[in-house]
Amino acid sequence: MAKATQATWGGRFTAGPADLMLQFSESVSFDRRLAPFDIAGSKAHSAMLAHVGLITAKERDAIHAGLDDILAAIVEGKFPWDAKLEDVHMNIEQALTKRVPAAAKLHTARSRNDQVATDIRLWLKHACALLGEKIAGAERALLGLAAANREILIPGYTHLQRAQPVYLAHHLLAWLEMLERDRARMTAVAAQANWCPLGAGAIAGTTLPIDREFAAVQLGFVDAKGRAQVTQNSMDAVADRDVLIEFAAACALFGVHFSRIAEDLILWSTAEFRFAEVSDAFSTGSSLMPQKRNPDACEILRGKAARLQGNLQTLLTLTKGLPLTYNRDLQEDKPPVFDSLDQSALCADVLAGVLGGLKFFPLRCAVAVADPALLATDLADYLVERGVPFREAHHAVGAAVGLAERNSIALNELSLTDIQQVHRAFGADWTEVFDLKRAIAKREGTGMPGPKQIAKQFRRWEKLLK
Repeated sequence: MAKATQATWGGRFTAGPADLMLQFSESVSFDRRLAPFDIAGSKAHSAMLAHVGLITAKERDAIHAGLDDILAAIVEGKFPWDAKLEDVHMNIEQALTKRVPAAAKLHTARSRNDQVATDIRLWLKHACALLGEKIAGAERALLGLAAANREILIPGYTHLQRAQPVYLAHHLLAWLEMLERDRARMTAVAAQANWCPLGAGAIAGTTLPIDREFAAVQLGFVDAKGRAQVTQNSMDAVADRDVLIEFAAACALFGVHFSRIAEDLILWSTAEFRFAEVSDAFSTGSSLMPQKRNPDACEILRGKAARLQGNLQTLLTLTKGLPLTYNRDLQEDKPPVFDSLDQSALCADVLAGVLGGLKFFPLRCAVAVADPALLATDLADYLVERGVPFREAHHAVGAAVGLAERNSIALNELSLTDIQQVHRAFGADWTEVFDLKRAIAKREGTGMPGPKQIAKQFRRWEKLLK
């Protein structure tokens, strides 16, 4: 009989792999993170084997007790991981077999292919729930910031040029919409992950009488009514990594959003804007220039967004050319998604911290929003209300803006004679348009920044985030 050169697959070989190959091929240095999920999967699998009579209840109980001991050792940092055993699955299985003789039966009707696919989906459900809570924390900080600065008006911007006046709260609530979509995406990814691949085997299932639905229920792969959800094609079950890509994509898009928030804060904290100031806790200084106050947390957030996009690209490139079903390339799917979770969770916490300590300067905001040019569109609307076609009104107000600029005066400082020369529809009341309270109060359609709409949105968000 040939001597086994590797504890899990060595029967086929007469010599073991080179040390360099072991170093090159091992994944336990990073996939050990799946250990709690691997142990949960093994307990469900052994429970299923006992359920169908492939092992005894006594063997099942011994396997479960051994797995619990191993998990305790892992949690305590006392488990001896061995790179020669390649991955988290074989490290746990070999340790279990030394403790429990019946563990030699644990891999009955199971492959590492469906085992790792199950671990990944369990991990993803956990990751999505964790990150969803982290994002919700940032949302709550943002809602608190908006509530504390509810009366401040600022210019809204397009093309980074002053456009129209809005409540600061309206701008902050726009960020909240972005983050809520990110949170919803985490829920959607978790739903995609909620299908159990256990029982797919290496590629074609098994000839043994297993009960996949039983194992799925044990692991919580169920619908809203508690019914088992199992994958429907054994080949796809072990080859599919879509849900990892979807998770990385959700993290990357979250990164885009917190990067855009960070960019606004960086601009607002410049001396040129001076709308806001990032707290000392999330700012740094310069080693040369003692006056500097740098919003480094916001800049690093922008940088982290690039990292998350890189993780997504790694997964897309990794999988694009793989034939069905499993290929060893796929062990490299884990570092990018682990990193995406870690960095996204950290960034969510930092974002919450930055927002929680942000200070606004109402007087600077008031000076900026007092620019009469911000109400040029309202002036066009004034003409429209008097029967002037919008394109004609737009042209007339543009001409008025040009006239004011040539005379080096504000738009609302043009004389009645001058403005009526631009268009005869202007009346003596035309300057009433430049009342900010009037302007903002007229914006009460759904989704607009009028006071009643802002109040409505606060009630909505307080309900959503309670």
